[in-house]
Amino acid sequence: MAEAWRPEQGADAEATACPSVLELEELLRAGKASCSRVDEVWPNLFIGDAATANNRFELWKLGITHVLNAAHGGLYCQGGPDFYGSSVSYLGVPAYDLPNFDISTYFSSAADFIHQALSTPRAKVLVHCVVGVSRSATLVLAYLMLRQRLSLRQAVLTVRERRWIFPNRGFLHQLRQLDQRLRGECRS
Repeated sequence: MAEAWRPEQGADAEATACPSVLELEELLRAGKASCSRVDEVWPNLFIGDAATANNRFELWKLGITHVLNAAHGGLYCQGGPDFYGSSVSYLGVPAYDLPNFDISTYFSSAADFIHQALSTPRAKVLVHCVVGVSRSATLVLAYLMLRQRLSLRQAVLTVRERRWIFPNRGFLHQLRQLDQRLRGECRS
């Protein structure tokens, strides 16, 4: 099923070159014009807001079994194992939506959490922050790059078809660095 979610993989230079931050912002602007409180952006992988994450009934209706809170400890994103109980696995990432915040230190642990969850039958993962546009989107893009082997451009195109996202410039820069590092490893 995941194959149906993959964007076309053209061989032209634009599809393979790592886009600049400005090009990424243009790609993001060309996507979906709005987002709902929660959207499925990859099979069984959802990006949502704090209101959805704080509504246990809504999570139950969606079948969410794992929650990655990209704003752990923030004013609107308290969450945690005590809140969700034993029916939901939880990972909290204490990220700030600031261009100078180094969210890249969480790329691997977040991707591992999502990947392990999605490897479990019938699991569904919600990745959220306050609004579900910057921090959560950044961690989902990193997961798609690290574990699904999409380029940054492919990851952005995939997610933006289903949800309006707009990571801050600092996060886009960090995603570019990840893309360049992964491409270097592929060429080696």
